[in-house]
This record gives sequence, C-alpha cells and structure tokens, in this order.
Amino acid sequence: MERIDASTLDLKERMVALNRVAKTVKGGRIFKFSALMVVGDGNGVVGFGIGKSGEVPDAIRKGIEDAKKNLIRVSMRGTTIPHEVIGKFGAARVLLKPAAPGTGVIAGGPVRAVVEAAGIKDIRTKSLRSNNPVNVVTATINGLAALRTAEEVAEVRGKSVPEVLGK
Repeated sequence: MERIDASTLDLKERMVALNRVAKTVKGGRIFKFSALMVVGDGNGVVGFGIGKSGEVPDAIRKGIEDAKKNLIRVSMRGTTIPHEVIGKFGAARVLLKPAAPGTGVIAGGPVRAVVEAAGIKDIRTKSLRSNNPVNVVTATINGLAALRTAEEVAEVRGKSVPEVLGK
C-alpha cells in the first residue's frame, strides 16, 4: 500500500469517541482519557488514530497525530464506492453498499465519521455484530481499503475494462 504524506493534504479532524478510564490505586482513582480520531481530506484520503493521555486535549492531539500516520486512499466512482464490500476487524463487520446520487450518507456514528471524512457522498452502510467504536472504525477502514475500481482490476489482470466487466 502506498504511503500518503499528511503534510501536503488539508485534513479535517473528527472525534468519534472519547473514553474516560479509571485506575484504582492506594490513594484513590486515577482518571485518563482515550480519544478515537478520524482525519480525512474529503477527497478519497482517510485515516484513524487513538490517543491516550491524562488530559482530554492531549489525548485528542495524540489521536490526530496517530491518524495522520495511518492514511489510506479510497477508490471511488463519482460520489459513491465502486462495489459492495464487507469490512472486518475483530468481531466487527461493516457492510458498505454503493448508492445512487442524491441518496446521501446512510450510516451510524463511527461509520459515518469515516465515510464523511473520506469524502463519500452517497453510500448505504450497516454495522453488524460489534458496536465497539474502535473495532467498527477499523472494520470500515479495512473495507474501504479493499475497494478497487474496474480500471485497477483490469490492470492487475492484464485485460481491458470491458473484458473485466463482461461487456
């Protein structure tokens, strides 16, 4: 997979989940925060990251830095995706289906954040099994990374686009 340089892109950040975790020690409880962040340029590039810290702003900053290190390019056809795919990670399964122009983004919380950051305007999704935000976001990213256009498939197979599409 190609490495995408985050410094050249105008990335928009979005927080998907903020979690407060507590550790009990002799003197009481110690609270820390973990932030799940999604970044994208709205034009086919998206990534996610997790930041952990004792302060919320630090956790968010670390999450954004982590997300910029894990960017992927999404294959798109117009305003939607080229074909149906199921993204998998852990127990999470995310069904991603192309939709006609004007449909809009039909997606739940974590999936919606990833899809909108990637710049996909028309898509139907369904989150299956797990509802853990980290696993759902990872499954969505895995699904989007698995997408390939007819041109990419034709190039790999050494055929023309009509031959691949069976026309």
